[in-house]
Amino acid sequence: MRTGVTGLPTPHPLIDQLPSVYLEQDFLRRFLAALDDVLAPVLLTLDNLPAYLDPRSAPEDFLAWLAQWVAVEPHEDGPTARRRETVRGAVARHARRGTAGGLADAVRLETGTEPEITESGGTAWSTVPQTVLPGRARPWVTIRVREPHGRALDRVRLEELIGTEVPAHVGYTLEILPGAGDMEGGAR
Repeated sequence: MRTGVTGLPTPHPLIDQLPSVYLEQDFLRRFLAALDDVLAPVLLTLDNLPAYLDPRSAPEDFLAWLAQWVAVEPHEDGPTARRRETVRGAVARHARRGTAGGLADAVRLETGTEPEITESGGTAWSTVPQTVLPGRARPWVTIRVREPHGRALDRVRLEELIGTEVPAHVGYTLEILPGAGDMEGGAR
C-alpha cells in the first residue's frame, strides 16, 4: 500500500454515516476522527484506482509495479516519460513481438532513434507446388542504429533487448553507427 499523506482529509467521514443521536458524543467523535485519519489514504486510493492503473497518470513508484503486470522492464534511470511510454505500449508491442516491426518499435523506444532493420526472410504464396521459397536458408536479421548526438548507446543493453525480441532460431548482427553529426568512427 502506498504511504499515507499527513493531514489528508477523508472523503467520507465516518461520523457522517451515523445517526444524529451519536453526533453529540465527544469520545465517539474523536474515536471516529482517528479512524478517518487511518482510512483516508485507503479510501482516496480506491476512489482513484483507475488513475493508478493508467501508466500516463500512475504515481512513479507504482509505475514499476504496472511494468511487471505487462512483462516489461523499463530503464530505471531513463526519463519518466519514456518509462511511462514503455509500460503504456507493452501489450501492443507483445502482439508484434518476433516481427521486424516489433523489433523496430523496441529498439526505437530504447534508443530514441529509428533503426534500420534488414531481415533474411520473406513470405510468398503460390498455386503451383515446389515453388522456390523467398529469403535465404539461414534466418538472420541485421540491426543498424545511429547513436543520438552527444549520447553513447549501451551495446550490452541493446543486445539483451534484441535477444528477447527476435525469435530464438534467428541470429542477428547489431551495428552501432556514429550519429549523423559525428565524423569519427564507423560501425562497431
